[in-house]
Amino acid sequence: MIKIKGILETLTFQNPDNHYTVARLRVERLLDPITVVGHIGGVSEGETVHLTGRWGSHPKYGDQFNVHSFEIILPATIPGIRKYLGSGIIKGLGRGLADKIVDHFGDSTLAVIENEPGRLREVRGIGNAKQAQIESAWNTHHSVRRVMQFLQQFNISTYHASTILKNYGSDAMSVLEKDPYVIARDIPRHGFQIADTIAIQTGIPEDDPRRLEAYILSWLLQCEDEGHLFSSLDTIEAQCLKILGQEPEAIEQAIEELSLKDEIIVEPFTPADRVYLRHLFQAEKGISDRIHALLSMPEPGLPMEKDQIVELVLSNLAVKLSDEQLDVISQALHQRVVVITGGPGTGKTTLIQAVCAVFRRIDRRILLSAPTGRAARRLAEVTGKKAFTLHKLLGFDPETGYFERNRSNPLDMDVFIVDEASMVDTLLMYHLLQAVPVQSQLILVGDTFQLPSVGPGNVLADIIDSSTVKTFFLTKIFRQARQSPIVMNAHQIRNGEMPDLKAHESNELSDFYFIEKQSPAKVVEAILDLCCDRIRKAFPHIDEIQVLTPMHKGEAGTINLNQRLQEMINPAKGGLESNGMTFKPNDKVMHLKNNYDKEVFNGDIGVVDEVSKAQGKVWVNYDSRLVEYDIPELDELTLAYTISVHKSQGSEYAAVIVALTMNHFPLLQRNLLYTALTRGKSLVIIVGSKKAFETALCNNKTQLRRTGLKHKLEKALHYERETDLRAAGTQGQGT
Repeated sequence: MIKIKGILETLTFQNPDNHYTVARLRVERLLDPITVVGHIGGVSEGETVHLTGRWGSHPKYGDQFNVHSFEIILPATIPGIRKYLGSGIIKGLGRGLADKIVDHFGDSTLAVIENEPGRLREVRGIGNAKQAQIESAWNTHHSVRRVMQFLQQFNISTYHASTILKNYGSDAMSVLEKDPYVIARDIPRHGFQIADTIAIQTGIPEDDPRRLEAYILSWLLQCEDEGHLFSSLDTIEAQCLKILGQEPEAIEQAIEELSLKDEIIVEPFTPADRVYLRHLFQAEKGISDRIHALLSMPEPGLPMEKDQIVELVLSNLAVKLSDEQLDVISQALHQRVVVITGGPGTGKTTLIQAVCAVFRRIDRRILLSAPTGRAARRLAEVTGKKAFTLHKLLGFDPETGYFERNRSNPLDMDVFIVDEASMVDTLLMYHLLQAVPVQSQLILVGDTFQLPSVGPGNVLADIIDSSTVKTFFLTKIFRQARQSPIVMNAHQIRNGEMPDLKAHESNELSDFYFIEKQSPAKVVEAILDLCCDRIRKAFPHIDEIQVLTPMHKGEAGTINLNQRLQEMINPAKGGLESNGMTFKPNDKVMHLKNNYDKEVFNGDIGVVDEVSKAQGKVWVNYDSRLVEYDIPELDELTLAYTISVHKSQGSEYAAVIVALTMNHFPLLQRNLLYTALTRGKSLVIIVGSKKAFETALCNNKTQLRRTGLKHKLEKALHYERETDLRAAGTQGQGT
């Protein structure tokens, strides 16, 4: 590590959420200031800092110093203190008052403000209110410094320090001093290691019960982050023994304590008990209970004969239903909860259109929804009826985590249709079902072979596998779809069959191509050629071509591909930089998290309309609606010339190019390949190695998620049947 000392001349950029900073540092004996980057919280222009880090090079901005840790050097001389306090760094403390304070306390001034702020009232003109104002301003400015420097003494990076500050704000220091193991509850993955480092070095014994409890919670949070709902008790005991060296008796005691505190739920199960975080158990059980509540209601028994349905759909949609589709609709009229699933070309979209037409004819009020903004817009386009994202429909408040729509304030409708239901995780499905009136009908539509939800659980697949809900599997591929190699290859992949990757070599035009390239570098060059020349002529609009890749890192990952494509497609100079990306007019961008104030949602894709460096603003066009971003908000944006396969779920694009190399090995799975292929509407081109394709095809061991919904649904159904049998037996004895 290299150490440098200097004065912060300019703060070019500072993210208030994570304290990521780009600054210019004036170093003695160097003619020009140097660029420093890193998580440097609680600093202001004019302050002297001691930085530890390494030199690096940015391809566009040249040499820069990457900060690993830092220390603010407060002035020790009277002239230095006078200049520091009079600079305006401490709000409410002007030059005149600063001089009075320094005249009174001399070189002890900063120590007095830091440790004995009440003594400021010794200075003439400073009363209780002014003293409190100075103390508050000093603490506000230096609280970040205190936390950063406290953590750095334990060799904890500024990045993790900024994460702690983001979670706890001005309370961070008191949290760390009182019980560092609290961090493990609030920061998944790295929280326990950080807390343990602090605790052990500050004298907390290794057998402290808080340590074991914190590790168990941290492990369960990590499981949730990976999509699981629970961990088996056996696994937890093995992990605690391996990582902490704790014996079973201590682990059992910790589990019991966490249960008594209502932080976890232990569900008896054979061969090993299941340990849940409380909110996940309640959500999973709530889903099961609500589905059975819906199923317990009398069947709707809506009157419409099959020939009436055929005639209605033909006259409204000019579509003749297949026998399979007709059977689904006629049965769906009599079900409280229905699942409709099937692959591409099996008529799911037509079926949704037809269901809407039928329910409208019999005066049933319909609500249409989907998990993402893109999926909701596509649903609205095919049905001609407004569709909503689930979060918006349920009135989600991101600040409080509260859903406005719930059991006491349910949705006002008769039929609720949810498209792309495989993307709905356990927590969202729980809140969705809480808002569904028990006298209504629920129709879940989705393709269970796609990638599971990003959040925990595998809800749609579990509902289907439980056999408690009437499920319709669409299997017939329609004639028009059978003419599409995209559709037919997707079904072959779904069945584990190898498509003919050389079929496109004939002179006939196709909508599916495989271009074999062995190395990631060759894959990237081929993709650049396709996007910037060969297929750009057929698909000239920036929205029509979407490059997909399994991973973010690596030569054929989203980060590198986005930079390379931006350089070729949009080479204009200028723009506004944020987090290593430069946003310029005409750039294709994606919004990364739900922003309800802006009405822009995770996965929405737009085009940069205007950039103002002077104002520090970027305007993005989302479907002819301009949305404004300030510099601190740019971490909600990323370039979207290339996106991950996971981010593409729920969307369709005219042309899709998929990067597939053995460097993507950790994520090469059949359902990922299937999901990528089914995003393309008119053209799919896979660029990569045949070995990577075969590896993905043969890997059908999709990471099994540990979920208990199937078991809970089956158990509730079994209990219901036993109750009915006992009731019938009692009646028989009575007669």
